[in-house]
Amino acid sequence: MCGIVGVITQDISVNQDIFDALTIIQHRGQDAAGILTSSGRRLNLRKGNGLVRDVIRQKHMLKLTGKIGIGHVRYPTAGSDNPDESQPFYVNSPYGLGLVHNGNLINTDELTEDLIKADLRHLNTNSDSEILLNIVAHELQRVGQTVLTPKALFTALSAVYRRVQGAYSAVMVIHDYGLVAFRDPNGIRPLVYGKRQRSSGIEYMVASESIALDALGFEFIADVLPGEAVYFEKNGAVHRFQCAPCLQHTPCIFEYIYLARPDSVIDHISVYQARVGLGKALAEKIVRLRPDHDIGVVIPVPDTSRIPALALAHELGIHFSEGIVKNRYIGRTFIMPGQELRRSSVRLKLNAIRQEVAGKKVLLVDDSIVRGTTSQEIIQMVRDAGASKVYFASAAPMVCYPNIYGIDIPSSDELVAHGHSIDEIAKIIGADWLVYQDLDQVYEAINAAALSDEARLVRFEDSIFTGDYRVGSITKAFLSEWAQRRRKKNY
Repeated sequence: MCGIVGVITQDISVNQDIFDALTIIQHRGQDAAGILTSSGRRLNLRKGNGLVRDVIRQKHMLKLTGKIGIGHVRYPTAGSDNPDESQPFYVNSPYGLGLVHNGNLINTDELTEDLIKADLRHLNTNSDSEILLNIVAHELQRVGQTVLTPKALFTALSAVYRRVQGAYSAVMVIHDYGLVAFRDPNGIRPLVYGKRQRSSGIEYMVASESIALDALGFEFIADVLPGEAVYFEKNGAVHRFQCAPCLQHTPCIFEYIYLARPDSVIDHISVYQARVGLGKALAEKIVRLRPDHDIGVVIPVPDTSRIPALALAHELGIHFSEGIVKNRYIGRTFIMPGQELRRSSVRLKLNAIRQEVAGKKVLLVDDSIVRGTTSQEIIQMVRDAGASKVYFASAAPMVCYPNIYGIDIPSSDELVAHGHSIDEIAKIIGADWLVYQDLDQVYEAINAAALSDEARLVRFEDSIFTGDYRVGSITKAFLSEWAQRRRKKNY
């Protein structure tokens, strides 16, 4: 769930806009950050492990000059502690290219072999983002034009789409030419773009989430469509081309449940309203299952569950309390590398307010339960603060299957719901009672948040709940090899 940004202007350096945008979408990745700019004479790059504010300091900003640029924030995955794996990546031929990427390619073995043996290109890392960049570079080289035209660019990208499988949203700098944004044919990972009017002309921004546009004064234009490429030339011209047919628009369902900021709009669906709907649906399920429940207070697990928890409490007519306080200087436990680090960080990150829970029957609401480690620690923390009973509600269905499209859930054996019943999971995490959201209610809540009837979707990428992988031939053997490969990287 990395975050990506691209900006192109007419007369001012893009470094500050990119820095600010990356800070706004820092929630999408706290492990590494980077910015690359094109100054007309050279490509300027700064990247490394850490938060945006720590990696990119004032001395770096002074060197990141140019009117075209891209940025990236990365959340940790297997083997990603190597700073060489951070983005952006760049190659000098043809033209000079820099790329940032959100998602996962799933045919990397085949692509790597083709790149090295047939395309005669060299790879420095194990990153699929570097693979994607080199495939684009090779296809542009095959077009073979001294002066790059939009038609040649889209011809090359169409060939890229024929070779690459998986989930990918990408933004690319073509040195001294412009900025390119493109998205996989299923539109799994989000990508939007907008414009800002200046006296010198129109400026454009591409970003993972619309909040980056909103906060920096860019007017939303559109989501990059599945299979579409958008080319922003340095002279201000904009070209759109459908490089691959939309197979079926299936955005990642977890964006609406957990990953995205609530003030973002993804594929014309309000993330905030979707989460309100999740809370209402969960309340209705609680009433169906336990009409005589004795819940005394509803408490969200900060921060992403606050919206569904408040809607749930309102629907049930039960007191809502911010009974758990978050230390905002500790990163997301879900995206921390390694189970022990996640476990040890929970008590540093969260603390229960004794006065709000002591002697009460508490319903904790979280956006989801993945590995169960965090849920277990939070439930025990609330018990230690004096709660008489602790119930637990998940705004998402049971997470039973690994994700291979850009979320770090690499193997089923790490998931508490895999192979366990709800009662067994409740016992494992220490809850007196546990309720999960139904998948059909998630679909209904998200589609009810659509800004128009046309934006409602038939399918989402929901493989972590269903095991139905929409892209590629995903077999048990593939998933087993995927998990083993991740383990070898010392996840």
